[in-house]
Amino acid sequence: MRFVEVADRVYVLRYPVLDVNSTLIVGDGEALLVDTLATGRQAADLGEAARAITSFPWAVVNTHHHFDHAFGNAALADAIRPVWAHEEANRLLLATAEEQRATWIARWSESDPVHAADLARVEVRGATDTFAQEIPLDLGGRLVHLKHLGHGHTAGDIVVYVPDAGVVVAGDLVEESAPPSYGDDSYPLQWPETVAALLRLEPLTTIVPGHGAPVTPDFVKAQHEELATVEWTLREAYGDGAPVEDAAHAVLAKTTLGLTEESALAAARRAYAALS
Repeated sequence: MRFVEVADRVYVLRYPVLDVNSTLIVGDGEALLVDTLATGRQAADLGEAARAITSFPWAVVNTHHHFDHAFGNAALADAIRPVWAHEEANRLLLATAEEQRATWIARWSESDPVHAADLARVEVRGATDTFAQEIPLDLGGRLVHLKHLGHGHTAGDIVVYVPDAGVVVAGDLVEESAPPSYGDDSYPLQWPETVAALLRLEPLTTIVPGHGAPVTPDFVKAQHEELATVEWTLREAYGDGAPVEDAAHAVLAKTTLGLTEESALAAARRAYAALS
């Protein structure tokens, strides 16, 4: 397990559990580690792989509050360097940590008892520094931008933009190895515009999704069209007075995202709640 360079001094590690990505951005004497995985054991693996790339001290960024992107903070944070997150992502991380922990311990208790036990022991550490819209980070002369482009997968999604490499680390706003995940904290009516804002960043050559292989802007454009189909299918169903279950079935019929029935129903419920 190792980091792979996807652009100039931008490295991605695909962790096999949940196929989640962590990204290492190396500047001149400073580095940035984006997303810290789910447990202390996973974070230790990640730290060892990162140290094979650079000895530079790093700051940490969480793209959003979900456990597989943020529960490794305590194991990887440098005591004198910040842990960055959107202000809402940090609030949600601290507010939902125990619920997330219990949910995934229950899921892993039989299929993956080692990770379930590791998750039970995790010290959840929130961000030391938060922001609302955008903040530039100087990695020893290499400028990286943290941007909140809008709601989508969650209320606190951010992207990490590396303009000199044309790279955007998108978190779960973009997915490659699984369909976009509509959960009870998603925003199906706003997600397409947030991804459209991502696509307007220039220059843009490589997008690192939350899960799966790095992708091109053309891949993201195609996924954006599908997200927009979800949005307008749900708006039309609501306007027609269709039951929420029928709206979910319409989403499954009109898209090729590969959504589960559970995810489509969550999207429909979230959209109906917003529209009402």
